[in-house]
Amino acid sequence: MEFGIFLNGFVPGPAAHDRPSEHLALKRELDLAIKADRHNWKYAWFGEHHSLTEYSHMSAPEVLMGYVAGKTERIHLGTGINSLSPRKEHPVRYAERAAMLDHITEGRFEWGTGRGAGSHEVASFNIMDTATTKAEWDEVAPEIVRMWEQYDYSFHGEHFTVPTPHNILPKPYGHSHPPIWMACGNPPSFAKAGSLGIGAIAFNFEPIFELKGRIDAYKEAAADPVEILGDYQNNNVMMTNTVICLNDRKRAREIAMNAGLGYLVTLVNLYHDTMPKSLDAITWPQPPIALSQLGGEEILDEVIKAGLMLCGTPEEVCEQVAAYQTVGCDQVVFGLTGGMTYEEHLEMLEVFGDKVIPEFDTDPEHSTAVYRRNAQGPKYPSHNGPVPADLKHSVIPESAILPLQQ
Repeated sequence: MEFGIFLNGFVPGPAAHDRPSEHLALKRELDLAIKADRHNWKYAWFGEHHSLTEYSHMSAPEVLMGYVAGKTERIHLGTGINSLSPRKEHPVRYAERAAMLDHITEGRFEWGTGRGAGSHEVASFNIMDTATTKAEWDEVAPEIVRMWEQYDYSFHGEHFTVPTPHNILPKPYGHSHPPIWMACGNPPSFAKAGSLGIGAIAFNFEPIFELKGRIDAYKEAAADPVEILGDYQNNNVMMTNTVICLNDRKRAREIAMNAGLGYLVTLVNLYHDTMPKSLDAITWPQPPIALSQLGGEEILDEVIKAGLMLCGTPEEVCEQVAAYQTVGCDQVVFGLTGGMTYEEHLEMLEVFGDKVIPEFDTDPEHSTAVYRRNAQGPKYPSHNGPVPADLKHSVIPESAILPLQQ
């Protein structure tokens, strides 16, 4: 089982309306990704959201990922998620940016995709009906793979067109393309991702044992995919949750009992109206309820037992992580927001990374890198044979390429 962090540009409270504070919050999230790279974490996922005050000020994650890529060596950087509506942006731009990030990271980019977080967000782009984005994803996602692989790409679809052959550049790094992921909520979407041979990005708002049905739906479909979307199968279920792992057990549990930890969830319930709310259903501006208000620390123990949160010392958290392995998660990712100070987040990354991760992830190589390396070749080779005459002017002669490679 592999591990990652989820960065979302969370800027709570008055800081969301103060530019210096917003700047500091964004810069600190970059520092967290850089810290994670040095302590065994394999993935850093960057949210992409628009006009979601406080919850997420990270509207252009690719810019931040370029910065982090230059300061890290091993960690993979993923979009969580890149929403694909052509009404938001022409699909050619999605293909271009993903391929460029693949080069900048030298194969460490993970392409997470989806339909968008909710009605308020997509309305930023004059999309007033979230139901219509499903058909758009179905059309756009496979076409991005074609754009990555063909030098004579054209398309006439229901939602977008590229009317004449174009060479969409750059092509991805190496012989294949970035691993593909899809945001999943209910069992049918898990099964859909599995049937397409792509990874599932999921968010945990329910007891861990209730996730098994969704993961089983994915794995059953992944065992016999209907049609793999890209060059290779990315057989992966990623689940997000909250972790408070510190050397000081008393402080870890104190954070968990405080209402500050639940503030982010009230914003999730407000903005993500295309997915079920959390179990308490508390929605901003309702104040979150602290666990301490519901009773003693026995309540916290029940929350931990249900897998809704990981909390305690590294030794305790190791026992809690095992539940995720039991239900079949391939990757567990933690959002680093709410209730903890910046310094405590840094400590958590180091403590969990050095003491917990090695107990569960003994393979130095990323699973997605292994899948990608074993890709058999382009799924969509260019269909016109030799380079078309009208494209030859853009092809550099071999004699000009060789000196650049020396």
